[in-house]
Formats: sequence, C-alpha cells, structure tokens
Amino acid sequence: MNFTDKDLKQIDTNNLTLAKVEKQIGIFETGIPFTNVSAAATLNKGIMPLTESDMKDFVALFEAEKDNKSLLKFVPASGAATRMFKFLFRYISEYNENEQSLNAYINKNNLRELSLFMVGLEKFPFYKQVAGLLKSEGIDLETLSSQEKVWHFAKAMLDKNELNFGNQPKGLLPFHYYKNDYIATAFEEHLYESALYATSNNTARLHFTISESHEAKFTEEFNKIKDRIEAEKGVKFNISFSYQQHATDTIAVTMENKPFKEADGSLLFRPSGHGALLKNLNAIDADVIFVKNIDNVVVNKYKEELAGFKKALAGILLKLQSKSFEYLHDLDANKVDEGTLVAIENFITYKLSIKISDEYFKYKDCYKIQYLKEKLNRPIRVCGMVRNEGEPGGGPFWVKDEKSNQSLQIVESAQINLKDSKQEEILKNATHFNPVDLICGIKNYKGEKFDLENYVDHNAAFITKKTKNGKALKALELPGLWNGSMAHWNTIFVEVPISTFNPVKTVNDLLKPPHQIKA
Repeated sequence: MNFTDKDLKQIDTNNLTLAKVEKQIGIFETGIPFTNVSAAATLNKGIMPLTESDMKDFVALFEAEKDNKSLLKFVPASGAATRMFKFLFRYISEYNENEQSLNAYINKNNLRELSLFMVGLEKFPFYKQVAGLLKSEGIDLETLSSQEKVWHFAKAMLDKNELNFGNQPKGLLPFHYYKNDYIATAFEEHLYESALYATSNNTARLHFTISESHEAKFTEEFNKIKDRIEAEKGVKFNISFSYQQHATDTIAVTMENKPFKEADGSLLFRPSGHGALLKNLNAIDADVIFVKNIDNVVVNKYKEELAGFKKALAGILLKLQSKSFEYLHDLDANKVDEGTLVAIENFITYKLSIKISDEYFKYKDCYKIQYLKEKLNRPIRVCGMVRNEGEPGGGPFWVKDEKSNQSLQIVESAQINLKDSKQEEILKNATHFNPVDLICGIKNYKGEKFDLENYVDHNAAFITKKTKNGKALKALELPGLWNGSMAHWNTIFVEVPISTFNPVKTVNDLLKPPHQIKA
C-alpha cells in the first residue's frame, strides 16, 4: 500500500503504526470468517436457571463478602444521543405541511414511531421543559393543533440553537420525571443503582467511558447531585471517567479496499465500536466489576428488584471464582489424586460449562493438571440472559472453533452465516438474548490482574458498510467488548427476567412502564 508522507504523519499522530493500519486493510481484503455456532444456549443447556431459593442464597453470599472485595460499576456511556431521535430528524428534514397532512405522511412512510411520539407527548420527562421554552418564544402548545404541536415540539428538542438533544450525551438527557417536577438523567439513576448493589464499606465506585468533549458536562452534573444522593443513601461516591483511545480507531476503506480519503486528502479513521473499551476495562483495578449500558435504567420503584438480581449474579461469580481458586491452589501444590482430578473435571464441566476435549482423557496426569490449570486460570464473567421477545442484539450460543473446541459465547446475528441453512436454523432456535448484564472477575487466584488483551478472539471483528459525504465506505469494528473481546473468558450464562432489561434505544422507549413514575 503506497502511503504518502502526509498519510504516515497522520497515522503517527493517531498513535497508530503503519503495520497496524496495513493489517487492518488486509482484514478488509480477506474478509472476516463467520462464527461457527453449534447450538443455541438454552435453559439447563448452557443457561443456568435461577430459582427463588438459589437467588436468596447467592444474594446472602454476596452481602457477606462484599465488604471484603473492591467493587466497581463500569458504564459504557460514550457518544451522543443522535440515534434516539432518528425518526424525528427524518420527520423534520422531510415533512412539508403544504404538500400533505401529517397523517398522510405517517401512513406513506410507515412512521408508526411518530404516531406513538405524538400520542405520548405529554408523558415524556422533558415535556414541561420543551413547553416552557416554546412559551418563552411566544408559542403556546395548548393552542395548537396536533400537527402543529408535534412539529414545534420536535424542532425545539432537536434544533442546534434550542435544546439540541440529539447532540447531547445520552447519559445526561432527561430520562425520568418524578414528583415536584424533578427530572433525573440516566447518569443519576446509575448512582442510585450503584448505592444498592455496587457498594462496599459504604463507598460506591463508578467508571464511565465517555467522549472527552463531554467530561465537563458529566462533572458538572455529578457535582450538582452528589451531596443530595450521598446524604439520602448513606453512601460516598467515587466517580472516574475515561475516553475511547484514538489508538483503537481503525482505517476506513472504499468498496475496493483502498484507503478512504476525505475531501482534504486526509485518511479517514473511525472509532472501532465498543470493543475498543477493552483497553479501558483493562486499566480498571477491582475484584468485582458490574458492566451495564448507560441507557438501561429504571425509575425508583423498580430498582430494589433489579438490585436483587445484580447481587445474585455477583454471588454466583464469587462462589464459582472461590472454588476455581481453591482448585488452582491444589493444582499448584500438586495436591491432586484421581478423586481430585475427577472433582475438578466435574466442576469445569457442570459449573463452568466448559466442554473438555476428548483428547484430554488420553493425557498423562501431569498434562491433565496443565490442561485444567489453563482452563481454570482465566478471567470469569457471569452474564444475565433474558427470554427473547424480539429485541435486536446478540445472544448466547455454543461456538465451535477451528480445533472443534466448544465454548459459550455471546454472538451477534451479523457474525452468523445466514446463507447456511443449518446456521440459520440454530439462530432461529435461540431462546434468549444478551441484555449486557455482566459481572466480571478480572484477577487470578494469586490476586494479580489478568491482561485482558490475551483473551480476545481477533477473528470476531466486524466489517460494516457506512457512508461519508454521500460516498460508500467500509468500516472495521474491533471484536465487541462482550463478544469477541471476552471470547476466552470463563463464561456462565444465567437466566434473569425481562424486567431487568429496560434500554432506551429510541425516545419512545421512555414511554414504557419502567421509565414512567405513574406506570
């Protein structure tokens, strides 16, 4: 690939290397192999059921242990909220009241989302804020027709000279409306949640991955609410932020796999998806890390139930981790007889859902010990999985690698070859999906941090098609944080109820019961 001196300087400025960029271009040229799913993980076949009795025991275990552990909540919160308002941006740019009625426009374009937005207008947490702004400009919503009302409302929300919600960080948007006209952001709700389950020794640590340009806004919001929530919950908050590093950006290419050039002749580098946040997670020091997306929050009355499941998942992690550590110390000290080997094999198979290789049973004991140590001495994650109700996103599967080893993985549909009828059938038979509800253990049995970069499946990246200034391009995303980036962790899937999953992917999701105080 012939890069100019200007290109090479730009590559260096982005903290990338020529070798890394050429390797990325090579991936575009060769393509990324599909993931070979061998079966969907289902209840009792890769997904652990959680009975009421078990849940009480695991919660009690977590409560007994938490003050002896360093806990942290890790919240991916990068980027602006633009996609939340996608259908409204389209409406504002397309609709002309002189050409057709609003109903005709909605029907012609099948924009049911806009109909729902209109019906629920007064239930949005920011209704009074928008109405007040419009009134100060001489526009009284109460006097307008439905067609006029939704137009002025959407414009005031999204116009760059007005509230500009589409360019605000999602974590700082008005999410929940409480009594006395109090409005809480998703960021604030995460503080309340962490006080319930991510607290040890009366301190809650939270780490948010954000856009660097948004840090001042998050800091201002935290300083505004910190004292009130600390007094109310009896908890001290320790907040930290990090950014997606430019060194994780990937080069964009044309449809012919040539470097995509901007109008000024510069190379185009793009953020490489949430897989880039593995570097941020790898920099964290904690015994137990709760991972949850910024938009997956609920109003107060649902928080206790949600916290119970979080504690239960953490209790499962601590129990399995403790047993793994015990066995690893035994293996280190050579305190293993035939009975101990069988006990470890059963633990790995039935508790950690690791399928032992057929070759293992032909090994001498010294090689069996080596094999078992390698399987046990890995980062561990317990992942809540919910019943599939048609939500988009990845799901839990058994995956077979090129050596025919099988393991539990979270796999996106884009990673599966839908032209292969057997693979498509496995996808159709999936019963659960991934709500991004992870509890992670990133230290080994000696108390040392794992280098998480060593447990990535680099073949689990993504190539996506995008446009820039009207020109088609291909973009490369690193293996997703909870997909390929954690491929070689020990993974336990646990069924949790759909009530624990309440994301706000579009603005209309704020109308659902878990986001409505009077629901």
